[in-house]
Amino acid sequence: MKTQKNKARVCAELFLRFARIGLFTFGGGYAMLPLIHADVVEKKKWVSDDDMIDMLAISESTPGPFAINAATFVGRRVAGVLGAVCATVGVALPSLLIIIAVSFAFNAFRDNLWVDCAFRGIRAGVFVLITNAVIKLGKKLDWSLIGGVLALAAFAIAVFTELSVIYVILAAGIVGICVRLSKKEEK
Repeated sequence: MKTQKNKARVCAELFLRFARIGLFTFGGGYAMLPLIHADVVEKKKWVSDDDMIDMLAISESTPGPFAINAATFVGRRVAGVLGAVCATVGVALPSLLIIIAVSFAFNAFRDNLWVDCAFRGIRAGVFVLITNAVIKLGKKLDWSLIGGVLALAAFAIAVFTELSVIYVILAAGIVGICVRLSKKEEK
């Protein structure tokens, strides 16, 4: 009985900590990283720094938003499947509630000049954030001749054709695997 109460307390704490992280972090999942580290590594010692590095690798290599993957990883590590559910719901719920509230407010103020101006500014800010992410990722790209040609070809196909980017990503992955295999055969 005591262990069930303890697990329920830990799950509630996972939910509340990740809800606070989700509520007070702006700028996406990477902006949450320092808060997650401070809470789950430094304060609670639920996971180690090595676990945190593993969480980053897993969160980056699995589908879905970084924050969701990170919360699920930590929750599972700390309190099993129930902990994963609690942490994941905790990190996602604030954003969901904010989006719902904004959608009601947006419809009410859609034709307001000030709101229109604010959204134009937000769009410009989002463009800068996306451009910054592209530049950072571009620095990590294999800029060999094949890597550069592949990046330019993928960009051109995505921008100048109606082909779904899913196919572009799949094709680039297949080409990358083929290049890797051909390099192994050369050795």
